[in-house]
Amino acid sequence: MLKKIISIVPVAVLSVTLSANVQAAMITVQEGDTLWDLSRANNTSVENIQTLNHLSTDLIHPGDVLTIAPQKQYTVKQGDTLWDIALDNQVTVSQIKEWNQLHTDLILPGLNLLIFDGLKTSNTDVTEKPILPAAQESKESAPEATAPSTSNTGSKESTPEATAPSTNNTTSMESTPEVTAPSTSNTASKEITVEASAYTASCEGCSGITSTGINLKANPNAKVISVDPTVIPLGSKVYVEGYGEAIAGDTGGAIKGNRIDVFIPSQQDAIDFGVKQLKVTILN
Repeated sequence: MLKKIISIVPVAVLSVTLSANVQAAMITVQEGDTLWDLSRANNTSVENIQTLNHLSTDLIHPGDVLTIAPQKQYTVKQGDTLWDIALDNQVTVSQIKEWNQLHTDLILPGLNLLIFDGLKTSNTDVTEKPILPAAQESKESAPEATAPSTSNTGSKESTPEATAPSTNNTTSMESTPEVTAPSTSNTASKEITVEASAYTASCEGCSGITSTGINLKANPNAKVISVDPTVIPLGSKVYVEGYGEAIAGDTGGAIKGNRIDVFIPSQQDAIDFGVKQLKVTILN
């Protein structure tokens, strides 16, 4: 469905009203637009727009909402960590890893990192603590290599606890809570952290009908989120931190991976929502 006016930072609105000092913006694709046209109009590259919006092709559709932001290069210095770099640039560790196709927190001095400027998140993901600084890589890579062996040792230590019931009845009673522990991990596996923005149906030319057939104009109080169906299946009942229970009832061209749009009936409220890191629990 057509989506309108979502702000990457709370002070930003549509391009026609963006203040001059705002570096990042959300642009709604119009009929006839191409990534090439948008990249030239915004002094960026097609590749940057694709990376920032999780696009795997050049195909875009009218109504898609794209994030446009300038890029800069950062050269890793000795002692740097992804956590420090993310904090200094007001982005998240996950974003830096995604933009640079990094599969580990290990970085080495001299590495050039691509960072998109102006994407100030409301809360840096404090759970993404760095594993290694960018120094003494030969010495520090060894502890990282031995880290899995520590977890293997932990798995071995659970085995003696399993044999403990044979010694006395008290320990057998204590082993019961350990059996229930996996159920806790199963519940936790349904909770994910996402990048959330907002959209509204109150825009010129918007049908107000979601991809699953929900009429948002007729039901302005409906709690609906737009999702990537490969991450959150369409029709799922979810709980969004700060938003409440909702239905995964819509999709969008720019909604890829751990990213969602929450429906807000008021256009101004959708603008004020900005972009946030939220936890989503998939209830069914």
